[in-house]
Amino acid sequence: MPGILKHADGSIVELRTVKRFINAFAGEVLLPGDADYDSARTLWNASIDKRPGLIARCTSTADVARVVTFARINNLLVSIKGGGHNVAGHALCDDGIVIDLAPMNRVTVDAASHTVIVQAGARLEDVDRETHQHGLAVPAGVMSKTGVGGLTLGGGIGWLSRKYGLTCDNLLSCELVSAQGEVLQVHGASHSDLFWALRGGGGNFGVVTSFSFRAHPVSTVLGGAIVYPREHAATVLRFYRDFMLTAPDELTAYVGMISTPEGIPATAIMMCYCGNPAAGEPIVQQLRTVAPRVFEAIQPMPFPAMQKLADPSSPDGIHNYWRSTFVNELSDAAIAVIVEQSNQAPSELSVVLVQIFSGAVNKVDAAATAFPHRNAGFNVAIEAKWPDTVQSARNIAWTRGFSDALKPFSSYTCLVNFLGDESANEVRAAFGSHYEQLVDVKTKYDPTNFFRLNQNIKPRM
Repeated sequence: MPGILKHADGSIVELRTVKRFINAFAGEVLLPGDADYDSARTLWNASIDKRPGLIARCTSTADVARVVTFARINNLLVSIKGGGHNVAGHALCDDGIVIDLAPMNRVTVDAASHTVIVQAGARLEDVDRETHQHGLAVPAGVMSKTGVGGLTLGGGIGWLSRKYGLTCDNLLSCELVSAQGEVLQVHGASHSDLFWALRGGGGNFGVVTSFSFRAHPVSTVLGGAIVYPREHAATVLRFYRDFMLTAPDELTAYVGMISTPEGIPATAIMMCYCGNPAAGEPIVQQLRTVAPRVFEAIQPMPFPAMQKLADPSSPDGIHNYWRSTFVNELSDAAIAVIVEQSNQAPSELSVVLVQIFSGAVNKVDAAATAFPHRNAGFNVAIEAKWPDTVQSARNIAWTRGFSDALKPFSSYTCLVNFLGDESANEVRAAFGSHYEQLVDVKTKYDPTNFFRLNQNIKPRM
């Protein structure tokens, strides 16, 4: 029965072995039947329903090292739960042990040096809350509840990316527990190969327990969205494609195929201008002329408020299934497919997001980090969301069909952080030309593939 701690061979771990671990563990241990067990195994994505044999809520790096050592000695399956926002549910496992980093969410800001130390269980809202007090921000994602750890390790695209780069571009150092249970300090001068791999290679190489980031002077931004009728979607996408070619780096903007609160299909341009808000007003004026407007809400706001604007589009407790694909050029033919497929979405909760990769993102040398998509053009993110299990097959089929329809325009690769149930070949493609180098790093630091519940890179045998 699920929810019993088992060795990898399927045999049940003896109770006395579990008790010895619990007695030596400083954090909190949750077992099936404990009061908080079900809440601890519940993720935002209702499609994920796994029953771990043990959940270890860690309060320190020493706790994490103790769990890794215990799991390795006893041949246990291990998952790592930071924010738990991975759509595939890699944060949990059946019958194994979950390293739950949620209690480790402290954020420490050094305003003088513009650096921030973030424990691995923190979410973007935790970082924004602390950095904003000092007029600073760390480039991160677009939703406040996203976990910092998974976002960073997969690259991290967000509202400040065109000006200040990806989240991984602003990573200065890490503390990591290896598959051998060793605590490593990882940066450009120490384990430099591992530091390279952690910036875009996903959670393949160990448990990162804290991150040190470079922060930037961002406080008030000009942000929000303009919503247009869906029948003008092609016009909006063509405008976006052409306009962003010469847009200032202070502007990060995306196009979303969304539905209004009333369930009416619409198209939105969401923007964040991180320079002087007054200097961004001419951009807003241009957006107003693209097509008739259903709704407009763009104004100066604190950056943490900008980070929360998209939160309502991804509520907890509904089913999610995602795909993404890069297209080098957002041609008129590709736009036509995006609009046609978006109009066929079975659920009004679903979102299709078009993101340009430009500005500071492609000014970084492609070899500097493991993130491979510096010059990939546009990411098309297909996010199916629906409330009821009986609708699952239809929504999953729509997502896959949409992805297949884009293949004639596709670069045949996608964002690592969007990987779900893709094949081994598709996972390999997501790491692009860096894959073989990542295999080298994986083989060196995790030769037995101890950390395999992730966007997995297998070591050489």
